[in-house]
Amino acid sequence: MSEPVTPAPARASATTDAPETLAMLDKRRIEAEILKHVYDTLVASHGEAVAQTTIGEAVRRSALEQAARFAAAAGGRTSLDSFVERQSLWTKGGALEIEVRERSETVYAYDVVRCRYAEMYRAMGLGHIGHLLSCNRDFVFSEGYDPNLKLERPQTLMQGGSCCNFRYRYEKPEAASGAT
Repeated sequence: MSEPVTPAPARASATTDAPETLAMLDKRRIEAEILKHVYDTLVASHGEAVAQTTIGEAVRRSALEQAARFAAAAGGRTSLDSFVERQSLWTKGGALEIEVRERSETVYAYDVVRCRYAEMYRAMGLGHIGHLLSCNRDFVFSEGYDPNLKLERPQTLMQGGSCCNFRYRYEKPEAASGAT
């Protein structure tokens, strides 16, 4: 009689294993290779507006999930500083060339002067939806990471701007009034 076979423990998914080991640019390339086909299928079956709305919503949800994981990794101590510490994940391998304009306890302002994400999407034939695949993540991610973190970014290289001008502001939560 043979011994029962015990299956090996399930391996954690690639998104939870070690999100910091794979360069974000590589991760976005893998996602885009899949989403390109989803987008094309949706355009053929439902039209461009539905395809853009659907891809935009899927990426928004992904950004929120990723932000929640990063916030959990910060152990409930999210802040502008902890957010800035994670920036190397997006710039890894020269993916972004940035020029810091201001850095204080409550402000982090910088310009992206070269974006290899935008270059990659254009090379993949996805320049027309690159903003959905990456740029729009930034707003959702920052607020999902810490609701006190606010982003303004009037332009992006992906959409024809001279730079991506990120302006983060950390609004400290007001003390609860009337507490005794």
